[in-house]
Amino acid sequence: MVGITAFGGYVPKRRLQRQAIVDAHVWADPSLANKGRGERAMANWDEDAVTMAVEAARACLHGGAQEPGAIYFASTSAPFADRQNAGIVSTALSLPESIASLDIGASQKAGTSALLQAVGAVQGGLYESALVVAGEKRRSKAASAGELAYGDGAAALTLGHEGVLVEFVSAQSATVDFIDHFRSATETYDYAWEERWIRDEGLAKIVPPCVAGALAKAGLEAGDVDHFIMPSTIGRAVAGIAKKLGIAPAAIADNLYAVMGESGAAHPLVMLLHSLQTKAKRGEILLLVGFGQGCDAIVLRSTAALADYRSAQGVADALARRQPEENYQKFLAFNDLIRLEKGMRAEADDYKTALSVTYRKRDMLLGLVGGRCTQCGAMQFPRTDICVNPQCHAKGAQEPCSFRDQPAKILTWSADYLAYTADPPSHYGMVAFDEGGRFMTDFTDAVVGGIEVGMPVRMVFRIKSVDRRRGFVRYFWKATPA
Repeated sequence: MVGITAFGGYVPKRRLQRQAIVDAHVWADPSLANKGRGERAMANWDEDAVTMAVEAARACLHGGAQEPGAIYFASTSAPFADRQNAGIVSTALSLPESIASLDIGASQKAGTSALLQAVGAVQGGLYESALVVAGEKRRSKAASAGELAYGDGAAALTLGHEGVLVEFVSAQSATVDFIDHFRSATETYDYAWEERWIRDEGLAKIVPPCVAGALAKAGLEAGDVDHFIMPSTIGRAVAGIAKKLGIAPAAIADNLYAVMGESGAAHPLVMLLHSLQTKAKRGEILLLVGFGQGCDAIVLRSTAALADYRSAQGVADALARRQPEENYQKFLAFNDLIRLEKGMRAEADDYKTALSVTYRKRDMLLGLVGGRCTQCGAMQFPRTDICVNPQCHAKGAQEPCSFRDQPAKILTWSADYLAYTADPPSHYGMVAFDEGGRFMTDFTDAVVGGIEVGMPVRMVFRIKSVDRRRGFVRYFWKATPA
């Protein structure tokens, strides 16, 4: 048996109220007046598809999940076009360098395609276990349909033979160059076609035969489906497909549009994990569909082990951790849709990243790996040749020690309006780890007045800075209120 053995999800805690978007643009487009319901997940300025993928994967691998032999990363908004984004995620997670990695993109079904590639690799014996992670932070023009519909988020799951929570049953794929939208290599934003055409000529004609093929392979009827999981923001499109196939209306999964929006290639997996955490019971059939220049239809069956499984953070947990955001200007600034005067303190020239140092210190910079003295046990970050313990000072006695998942508390802090940050004030200070070691770091996802000495924090993988001249994103770890 091959199937899902662990899972974790991530949704940024900021939720932009759609009414704030509508209020800003209804003067130019009165048709927006009735589209202000709900909220969309809004990534912080220092988040992208990779950082969110790391958070989802951390939750998935928490608690001793089997170490994967391969990592598959799916996204259409990955920060690098020619650098292995899956490799960044793997290094941040301190996975072994013997792991295989693959980036999958260029289609909204990239998440389900990554899942199928991983299933095939594990089923065929190439790897004992595989990690599938999808993250998305799609760009959209101001006042566009995408601005209202999109949402940021990530999902991760592991596949293996032992401790299967959800069994893989069958799958059917189709490849059709149906262009519902596109984004060329030289453009920033999607160009979308008319919704009725997408619904009637694309979804209604491409999805049903693909689903029928997957069900036939599984020896199942449409009426056997307990959970029909298919993203679409086009009204009644999924319901129409379910009716055409004979799937019960009650089986249609919540598309989460009201509470987070649609997270692109990650969204089929986001919806799947939400259903697993909130609705699926033992022995139920889940039908997962990804659509984009064709279709992936995947039939899954939940096992008895699902009832006892508790993810460190599932999609439902991430959705519950929310902070309403009504400042639409902040959303525009975070997504480079407006240019703000940043002041002289932001005028430091972009410096060329030393790629040699980035490589040599990759475990420290991406994995937050420090040192533990083998003589006295003192922990320190960064790792050095000499122990920082004044009663020890042993030379060459440091062994690698990750601070990534260690709980910590704030020792000192400052909220600085003079130092430049995209989301002022700049919160930073000293954190002390419960098991030993301390260092100065930035704080993120903090609110003014919400930081205090002794507050528990956890470390999160975020964007440190961006070399905009060369397009290089620099990552590091920051502290956030636990």
